[in-house]
Order: sequence, then structure tokens, then C-alpha cells
Amino acid sequence: MDKLVPIIPIRDGIIFPHTDSVLTFGRPKSLAALESSFQHERVVCFVLQKNARVNDPTTGDLYEIGTLSRIERMIRTDGEINAQVRGLSRVKIVSYEEHDSYLMARVVEVPDVVPDTPEVKALCNHIANEFRRAMNLGKSADFLIFMNIMSDTNPSELADLVGSVLDLKPYERQQLLEMTDVKARLEKIAELLAREIKILELERRIASKTQERFEKGAREAILRERLKTIEKELGEVGDEAGEEKELLDKVKKAEMPEDVEIKAKKEIKKLAQMNQFNPEAGYIRNYIEWLVDLPWSKESKDTVEIKAAEKVLNEDHFGLEKAKERITEYLAVRKLAGKMKGPILCFAGPPGVGKTSIGKSIAKSLGRKFVKVSLGGIRDEAEIRGHRRTYVGALPGRIIQGIKDAGTKNPVFMLDEIDKVGADFRGDPSSALLEALDPEQNNMFSDHYLEVPFDLSNVMFITTANVLDTIPPALRDRLEIINFAGYTQEEKFHIAKNFLFKKLREMNGLKENQISVTDDALRFVIQHYTREAGVRNLERKLASIFRKVAKQVAEGKKKKVEIKEKEVTKYLGPINFSASLIEKKDEVGMSTGMAWTEAGGDILFIEVALMPGKGQLTLTGQLGDVMKESCQAALSYIRARADKFGLPKDFYQKTDIHVHVPEGAVPKDGPSAGLAITTAMISALTKIPVHRTVAMTGEVTLRGRALEIGGVKEKVIAAHRAGIKTVILPKENKKDLEDIPKEVIKDLNFVFVTHMDDVLPIALTRPVGKVTVTGKVKHPTELHAPQPITA
Repeated sequence: MDKLVPIIPIRDGIIFPHTDSVLTFGRPKSLAALESSFQHERVVCFVLQKNARVNDPTTGDLYEIGTLSRIERMIRTDGEINAQVRGLSRVKIVSYEEHDSYLMARVVEVPDVVPDTPEVKALCNHIANEFRRAMNLGKSADFLIFMNIMSDTNPSELADLVGSVLDLKPYERQQLLEMTDVKARLEKIAELLAREIKILELERRIASKTQERFEKGAREAILRERLKTIEKELGEVGDEAGEEKELLDKVKKAEMPEDVEIKAKKEIKKLAQMNQFNPEAGYIRNYIEWLVDLPWSKESKDTVEIKAAEKVLNEDHFGLEKAKERITEYLAVRKLAGKMKGPILCFAGPPGVGKTSIGKSIAKSLGRKFVKVSLGGIRDEAEIRGHRRTYVGALPGRIIQGIKDAGTKNPVFMLDEIDKVGADFRGDPSSALLEALDPEQNNMFSDHYLEVPFDLSNVMFITTANVLDTIPPALRDRLEIINFAGYTQEEKFHIAKNFLFKKLREMNGLKENQISVTDDALRFVIQHYTREAGVRNLERKLASIFRKVAKQVAEGKKKKVEIKEKEVTKYLGPINFSASLIEKKDEVGMSTGMAWTEAGGDILFIEVALMPGKGQLTLTGQLGDVMKESCQAALSYIRARADKFGLPKDFYQKTDIHVHVPEGAVPKDGPSAGLAITTAMISALTKIPVHRTVAMTGEVTLRGRALEIGGVKEKVIAAHRAGIKTVILPKENKKDLEDIPKEVIKDLNFVFVTHMDDVLPIALTRPVGKVTVTGKVKHPTELHAPQPITA
């Protein structure tokens, strides 16, 4: 038979049947329900909330099974009610009924299923004994509950009493409440009780060990104090005085600046007057050790022989002329001027081009120590400047730690991945780097832990980055940026032959006479198995070949292995890339653009499709806002000059244009695809194909002007790698050809344009409309003969 009762939600507790509890209520609805119930039958239903954080739960936030309880007594305080309640029985909520002030529901009692078997009796005895054991181990429980559990109670009441005092999570208590099968409930109680006993045993063991340590420490302290008194009486010097003298000697040897020495002696004096078991003594001792271990006056003597330094740099790295030139310039000035501040360089470029490794070579060429600190993912300003000594476990920042590890005050200090420094509520590490990387300030670098200035002006700082955009402007302004472009295939060939082969032979235990790779095979690997700006993937591919050869030599199958071009696929499997990435034939509505990425340059295809419609422009391929605007500008330019292209003036009103840039999962943005987008649109509208061997880059305006763009070197190298023969660039980018390797320039034809009218005769296979060339440019057929495409 159902019964209408007030419902009171409970955040994180359960009232079990047969148990008494004291609860505090403060929510308005709960207070109203209690007051109303106390004036009538004093019976309410307590139900657990599914989410304790919900402040005003509705019917959907409550479990279906609750406990029908009786309010024994209430005490009202300021805005709260403390109530003693007794659980009567398990009930299930059948339906909720509307009420203004609180929840009301019809509930029906859920009877317990109590099998009268020997197994149930055995479970009851086991739980009672285990509970007694838990109490002996330190389990806290009300004495009355303990006596009830130990007395001969029925199985259902025993399960509820034990469940009410176990240390359980709310959902575990709810599971026990919902179990109507008393045998299953007793089994669950036994399992949970065993878990709690195990925890209690561990706590007792830990407490016992802690007590033993404390007693041992106290005994040693008393004995040491007695020993100190005896030594004083005998006139002997104790350990503390000896330690003070040792630290003072270290301070003297460190040759610190005067203000730092005064600070160190002050701390030593404080340490001497302090009890050695004072926790602060350890912190002061650690601080003094840091001060005396820093190289205040030690420095490496620079190698000022420019030729010798150049030799070291060339032995370790191929190319990278700008970085090498900057180092030799520094040495030349150092040789003439004597003393100068260390430069602060930033090597920017794609991964795998040698930014980090050349730092080691620079240190080697200068005869200095090398320190590397990776800044990737650092978000705490204290990582750079250190923690204040008031914190437990405080340490100096990464810069001071690196100087200590180097052992000299003028190492080559590499801050790797400076573009990946983050910022959060703990501060901005890039702001902390401003002082360290400023030649005008870093002679007085202040670390929070040291609390005294340290001179960093002799340190040669080298930072590395993949992209410069994420470096804050104030920090970037302090860096002398040297750009590292991607390697050409010819450069990769020399790097592999002169550097990687020797390294891989040593790694795989092979001798020079046991393996050889022909030049054709090496070029085949570079061309068909790698497509990257650096050489990391090339090294992995060659390492795979060397490992397979090492296996053959180790097994005694072969004494010497020569890798020829036709055998490469046997070692590396099918080729990953074809010799050329360009299209197999000239296509209508498809042009080839050039892009810059963090991994170097790349080419991208612009596809344009026309459909009958109402003049809608659709843009796909995960294009950024700037690139979308380039597409809209290109369409506006074509509409404004429709008559010159031989198009009807209202062509756009009945035609939908869809622009797509393949590889849709890769985000793309920037204005430099303007020329390629415009060319692809004109090709689609005029049905004139675009030369597949022509690639272009440049921003386009509404008037058709071609504007200067960046990343020319990376883009041109990527076009060369992909098999492009003609490259169209804005005229203002002609100056950028100086940075492009000669072997790349030799293989490509460059056309410099100022307007779209200069682009179309080169890019399209035949003239379009009334377009006249504004500059002196040649048609691709005059520049080079058609080249066959290898599939």
C-alpha cells in the first residue's frame, strides 16, 4: 500500500533502516518539509541526490530508492535545523505530486528477502568478528552501534548497522540501500569491511614506523647535545664549528663579488647559531651550497682562431652558412676588441634542419661549455627565475641551474623551443626571459632563490624556434634572428654522405668495408621515401637499411653489402612518394600554389568547380578568414573585368562557384594564394587549362596587383622538390632569390609579375579574352620544353 510523504534530498549521505542519525538541514525546501512533517506524522523519506553539487534538485536528480524515516526530535538554530532521525524501512518512489514548498511523493515499502540458511548465519558471524577486528585496529564507531552489532541481531538489521558506519562513497551506500536480497547485501558488506580492515592495517603500520623514527631522532638529539657539552668542557672543536670553517673556506675560493660574499657570510653566521635539527638549517645550508658552487669567476678561454673555428663548424654541419658566418664575425670582433657582450641569437626554421645540433658545434668551435634547456611546455615563471626561499623545496631557475652545471660563467647556453613557452595563472615565463636575454640588463640577472645578482653578460645565448609568430614582440625584439630554411635534395645528399653514414655505421656496429650505398641509391631514398624540410626522416630510413645490413653481417650471410638503387625497395618496401607531385596533365579550374608551413614549404592545389545556381561562392578545405577573403577578392576582381576575360557581365548570377583546397583536414590561411585562386577561377570560367608545371604565389588586390609575400625560399624549394618548372612571384620578391640555393635556381624558371595580366599568359595554356601583358614576360613554351611525368 502506497503512502504520501514529504521527500527530503540528501547531498552525500544515506539513512539506513534500523539506524539513528543526527542531520543538519539548511535548504529552504528541506526546512519546510521538516517543519510540516514534525507537526503531523513526523514521517519523511530521505533520498540521495545523484549529483551533490546540485543545490535545488528536481525529481530527475534523485534516486528511486530512499529510506522512510521518523523524526525523533528537532533543534532550530539560525537558518538551520538539527534533527535526530531514525530509519524505518526501504521504500520506492512510485510517483511525485505537486506541492508549493517542497517535494511530495507516493512511496511503497520494499520488503527484504531474508533466506534462513546456514550460509546467511555464517556470513553474520563472519561480519561480526571482522567488525570487532576493525575496532581493535582503530575503527571509530558509536558504542551503542557496536553493542547492537555484537548482539544477536537479525541479518537485515546487522547489514544496515555495519553499512552505516563503514567509510563508503555515496554511490556505494546507495547500492547497499537498493539491495533487497539480504544475502547479497551481507556478501557486499563483508567485501567492503575487508577492504577497510586492509587500510586500517596499513595506517597502523605507517604510524608505528613514524613513531620509531621519531624516538630514534629524539634519542640522537639528546646524545648529540650531551656530546656537544662534553666537547665544550674538554675545549675541542665540534662538528658545527668545523662545518662553519669549511663553508667560509669555500666562500673564499669561490671569489664572489663583494656584496655576494657579505650575504654568504651572513647566512653562514646564522647557520652556526642555529640548532642543527631546526628545519630551517637545511634550507640555509642548501642556499649556501648553491652560492659557493656557482662559477662567479671561472670562465672558459675562447678560441679566437677563426680558421680553426670554421673548420670545426664545417666538420659537423653542411650548409647553414648564415649561422656559421655570424659565429666567425663574433670571433673576429672578440679578437680585435678583446672583451664584448655575448650575442643573443635565435635560430628559426622547420624541425630537423640542425638548429639544436649546431649549438653544440658552436660551443666546440669557441672552446666553451655547452648547456641546453628545453623550454617546450614551460608555463611557470619560477622555472626561469626560481622559487623564493620561503617555499619548501625551493630551487633556482633553469638558467642559474644551467650555469652551475656548466661550471663556467661564459658557456654557450641554448634555450630550445622558445616559441612553445606557455603562460597561465603562475605567470608568463617569456616575460621572465626578457631580463636574461637583454644584453643591457643581464649583467645583473636576479634569480628569486639567490636574491643576489649574477652576471650573464658573457654567456652566449642561442634560442631555437619553429615559428616566430608565437614569440611575444618584446622578447622577439631582443633576439638576433637567423632563419634556417629547408634543405634541398642536393644538400640532403651531401649531409647523408658526409655525416649520417658515419653516424649510422657507429650506431649499428658496422665497419666502413662492410656496407656501401651508391650515390644513385641514396638519391632514390631522398626522392622517393622522404618529403621533409630537415633530415630526421631520411636518417630513420637510412637507419632501417643499416639495421637490416647489420643483421645479415651478424648472421654471417654476407661480409659486405652494397646497396644499389634497384635494391632500395627490398629494404624499405614500396616507395612513399613519386618523383613528382605535380598533376599528370593540364587541368581546367586547377592551379598550383605554394605554401609555407612549420615543416618548411609545400605546394597546394586550388580546385574550382562551376555549377548552375544563383551566384553563391562556396569555400571548403578548412580555409582561414584571410584565405576566404582572398577568394572573395579574386571573384570581385573577375566580375569587375568580366568583359576583358570574354565573360558575360551577369555570369555570376546564374553560376555557383565552389573553391576547394585539398587535404581538408589541414588548416590553411594567409593571403599568398591570391594569384593561384584567381588563376583557377579564370581557368574554370573560360574553360582554358592551367599549365601543370607552373606554380605561383602572391597576394592579389581588387585591381589585380600582385603584392609581396614571405617564405619565398621555403616555397621555391618545395616547388623544386615537387617537379615544378616555372615559378611566378611578385616583382618585389626578386630580392629573395639571393637566399635560394644555386642548384634550385638553375633548375627553375622565374617569372616576376606586377599584375594578374602578367600571370595569365604564363599560367594558362592559351590567351584569354582581351588581356594584354603589362610587363616583359615569356610564355612557358618559350621557357622550357614539356617534361614527361613519372607516375
